[in-house]
Amino acid sequence: MQRTHIYLPEGLNREISYLAKLQGKSKAEVTRKVLEEGLKTIKPKKSSSTEALLKIVREAKKIKGTAPRDLSINHDYYTWGGPKRDPNAEI
Repeated sequence: MQRTHIYLPEGLNREISYLAKLQGKSKAEVTRKVLEEGLKTIKPKKSSSTEALLKIVREAKKIKGTAPRDLSINHDYYTWGGPKRDPNAEI
């Protein structure tokens, strides 16, 4: 664990002290918990396109070198389970 010093407004310091006393924990423990919970609420969510790309990467790792020949045409099929397109059909 890394030691960090921060400056807190007096009111915030009082609230942390109160919570620590109420819960029977140290101020450091309460501060860590509050920071963890706060970071969860402001952390950017992964977009669906990011999730789709990560899913393709996970699937590619399973394949280990032998990907379907129509992967670039049927990426929706392999990613989302959409309809499979004929690779020979005109676009």
